[in-house]
Amino acid sequence: MLKLKIGGVPEHFNYPWYITLKNKEYTKEGINLRWKDYPGGTGAMAKALRSGEVDIALVLTEGIIKDIINGNPSKITQTFVKSPLVWGIHVAANSKFKTIDDLENATVAISRFGSGSQLMAIVNAHNNGWDVSKLQFKVVGDLQGGIDALTNGEADYFMWEHFTTKPLVDNGTFRRVGNCPTPWPCFVIAVRDEILENNFEEVKKVHDIINSCTKDFKDFDNIDEVLSNRYEQQIEDIQEWLSITEWNDGEPISENLITDIQNKMIEFNVIEKKENSGDLIRNMYI
Repeated sequence: MLKLKIGGVPEHFNYPWYITLKNKEYTKEGINLRWKDYPGGTGAMAKALRSGEVDIALVLTEGIIKDIINGNPSKITQTFVKSPLVWGIHVAANSKFKTIDDLENATVAISRFGSGSQLMAIVNAHNNGWDVSKLQFKVVGDLQGGIDALTNGEADYFMWEHFTTKPLVDNGTFRRVGNCPTPWPCFVIAVRDEILENNFEEVKKVHDIINSCTKDFKDFDNIDEVLSNRYEQQIEDIQEWLSITEWNDGEPISENLITDIQNKMIEFNVIEKKENSGDLIRNMYI
């Protein structure tokens, strides 16, 4: 049986993987797929792909494009979540900052350099007409690190997925001053080149299984209640999240999409130059 290691953030986006693993759908195809949570997000998973700690990762689109350009020996094989990710912009509950405008010269907490939390801070700065070169970053590791940094005054604001951090807004740990949606589909599947070279058919089978699950995911019985309980969220928040979230169910990744995203990333000063988009992807269905 082929062993494959997969990583993703421990968030509601990835619950379809939990379902398919629980049902042993990969095992039935001769694949021992082992899941690992990465609370540190895309920066941590990009590092894990480079080292071979994982073979497949569910990563933020902008983060993995930047890291593959910078030499990560992996390819984007498919969009996983087609809709944008809504990033909440958070300050400590007792912070002096009241609006996004107040944050222009403030220190932003990020999980690590190259992470979504850093790249989206750059996008937010660009959206608001700030001088991106003057952004000040404080590396905090993960969501808990962001909580600690804002609570202790080591950083002033922290950007993380809106619904994941909603309970922290509800309980008074954070105050949300605004949102910043990604200007592109938010999550993609990335696979190490070595695995694609040696185990393409098995990787394609993994894609087939997860796509079959996400195709009907919103129609599962009581899925809003299940997600609400598992991720400790208000059911109305989960229902709102489900209403705006759209998974890919097998549509091939296109060079045009990656080119459009690279153009935006250049505009936002996230990458310096564009690469051939065909070199960043490996299509599973062509």
